Amino acid sequence: VSWSEVGAEEGSGIVHIAPGCGSEDHALGRSEGLPSIAPIDESGIYLEGFGALSGRNWSEVADDVADALKGAGSLLRRETITHRYPHCWRCSTPLVFREVDEWFISMGPVYEKPRAELSPAEIAASLRYQIMESVDAISWLPTFGYERELDWLINMSDWMISKKRYWGLSLPIFECGSCGKVEVLGSRSELEERTIEGAEILAGHTAHRPYVDAVRIACSGCGASTQRIPDVGNPWLDAGIVSFSTLRYRDDPEYWKRWFPADLITESFPGQFRNWFYSLLAMSTVMAGSAPTKTVFGYGLVFGADGRQMHKSWGNSIEFDEAADRMGADVMRWLFAGSRPEENVQFGWEAADETRRRILVLWNVYSFLVGYADASGWSPLEEAPPRAERSVLDRWILSRSAELAASAEASLRAYDALAATRRLEMAIDELSTWYLRRSRDRFAPSAPPADRAAAFATLHEALLVVLRCAAPIAPFLTEVIYRNLALVASEADAAGTTAAAAGATTGPAIGTVERPLAAAIRTGEAPRSVHLLHWPTAESASWRDEALESAMGRVIRAAELGRSVRSAATIRTRQPLARARVVIGNLGDDATALLEILADELNVATVERVDDASGLFERRIKVLLPKVGKRLGASTQAVMQAARDGAAEFLPNGAVRIAGVELAADEIEVQAVPREGQHVAEDDGLVVELDTALTPALIAEGDARELTRAVQEARRSAGLTLEQRIELVVVSAPLLAPHRDSIATAVGATSIDLSAAAVPTGDAWSHSVAPLSSGEAAFAIRRIA
Repeated sequence: VSWSEVGAEEGSGIVHIAPGCGSEDHALGRSEGLPSIAPIDESGIYLEGFGALSGRNWSEVADDVADALKGAGSLLRRETITHRYPHCWRCSTPLVFREVDEWFISMGPVYEKPRAELSPAEIAASLRYQIMESVDAISWLPTFGYERELDWLINMSDWMISKKRYWGLSLPIFECGSCGKVEVLGSRSELEERTIEGAEILAGHTAHRPYVDAVRIACSGCGASTQRIPDVGNPWLDAGIVSFSTLRYRDDPEYWKRWFPADLITESFPGQFRNWFYSLLAMSTVMAGSAPTKTVFGYGLVFGADGRQMHKSWGNSIEFDEAADRMGADVMRWLFAGSRPEENVQFGWEAADETRRRILVLWNVYSFLVGYADASGWSPLEEAPPRAERSVLDRWILSRSAELAASAEASLRAYDALAATRRLEMAIDELSTWYLRRSRDRFAPSAPPADRAAAFATLHEALLVVLRCAAPIAPFLTEVIYRNLALVASEADAAGTTAAAAGATTGPAIGTVERPLAAAIRTGEAPRSVHLLHWPTAESASWRDEALESAMGRVIRAAELGRSVRSAATIRTRQPLARARVVIGNLGDDATALLEILADELNVATVERVDDASGLFERRIKVLLPKVGKRLGASTQAVMQAARDGAAEFLPNGAVRIAGVELAADEIEVQAVPREGQHVAEDDGLVVELDTALTPALIAEGDARELTRAVQEARRSAGLTLEQRIELVVVSAPLLAPHRDSIATAVGATSIDLSAAAVPTGDAWSHSVAPLSSGEAAFAIRRIA
């Protein structure tokens, strides 16, 4: 027969079909009014009545069929064509289609007009459209799930509810062999009432095979003994009824109403739009007239690291037990939570290592706190200084912690684990690479006691907020850190003898505004687990200072721009410079402290604020030709040339006027070009210029910092603790003499020789080199206390 899917370029231009051996063949055969013949049994063996083919496997007869066609003069041409054909996903055995009789639920008609134009009567006559109304009531995550479910409903055929299996849901369908009447029983009690045979076999068993197969009922049409059809139910019937079967729908309606609909249904979405999601929707629409859940959350599959599905035969499969042992459960959880749900996860050892590195930063922050607390004798039992009196860095990180609590809560309430995980990673980075790096000296035993106490209290409070927000994603790591930070605060808690340890606390919940966690730690009432705490949003809300967050954000970005300027000018990061000029906007009441931070971060002596950036760089206009070419027409070249010449008038609304033509802000790109001899970087109105001229004094100060860093690294390599003092000998570095005291303080040295002819030898000395401006300087350190 002819078919729209067959072209005239190859073959005969028509298609030969077997309506009983494939879905496309079957549909085409029905449209042509052809009989549908199923020639093979469930094992793929040809049935009796098919001549020489009978008793043979379908895969063995292709050549014989072709020979028979040739002998009959019906073979136009014989060719070998490669095409896709189904195979068993487990053992790769080729599969073949076989037509069998099954039972279906009618989904009703598909209308040609849009849904919005359907009448209530038309919707009532089509189950698929009734289910669509339930689909409308659900929040679908990812959002494309909504369209996929609607697409399935509009294109699906009637719902096949039976399977040719031995075990499964016993369909309560009884078909009379005498008169052909079909009856569907509605309950176990109805089955028992109508049973005329086999009741004693079914007694004491659920209505499953083989017991229910012994039951006979009297046909309501002719009275003949009738048995259940041999088919079992599609497994998605069982899966789809959970909204009712697990919530006591039949025996406790009030209990069911309390829990229905579910807040969330989640499953890997490949296939579920036509399976579980669909069956849940169908059951709920028919039985309750509404959606079974408020939200459906779908996610992709777990693939191998090579981007393919995992298969042992391909060598890319990782068993869960192996992954849990080698990666750890928290790494696996973080990896999944930090993945885009609509994409397949490429799961492997490298991805796990990358995730572990990110999580280890949190552990390193915790280790820093514990190590320095031990060295300084600080304890969370100490009364913390008032937050309003703490440094700008302290108040900023606490504000960011409060924002973390609020944003992570909002993300998780919206089932957006990816956003929560990314915000957590940002928080850990802020805590480590900005707050801790900027505050490190404040934790040293030699730091001023009041400021040191504020730094410890702040880091402790901020870290506890991070732990509480990370606990749902990394429950084991956060639990270990939490217990060490909160439960070792007193001997009573360590022994587990407090009321909190026994879970017998009274009064307001701990971790709330009325009963902050820090206070509970000081009184020995902290809960035994991080997972027993309230979410920290309310407790930390008073810490927020959005103006300070904005100002510090600009300082951080200015520091990044300054590093890019240094890189472009090939100047070392530790080399001090005399001055920076910045356009940074309003920094509020903390401007002085913020500029001091920026000066230290830029490694400059002074930071000069500039309101007008025109003296720092030129603004050049790049006309976005694809957007304006058609509109400008003949004047295009004149406008482009004027833009290259810098002849542009900047207008207040962000637009510009060039060669008499006004261009909107989205039709141009404003580029900051440093003036000749200047070292400038700009980003969204933020401008940083560095004075790169170097004096001998500045060079010496830079060398002192390089030496300090190298000696600190040598201390770490030698395994020295913070309290242990050293002797330092440097070969030929007399120009560093003005910085002797600052070097000694920074590296814990009681003795420094900057003019040695050679480094001392012996097992007690550790040797290394420092990259100074004049070349590498050899040095040695020795522990003396």
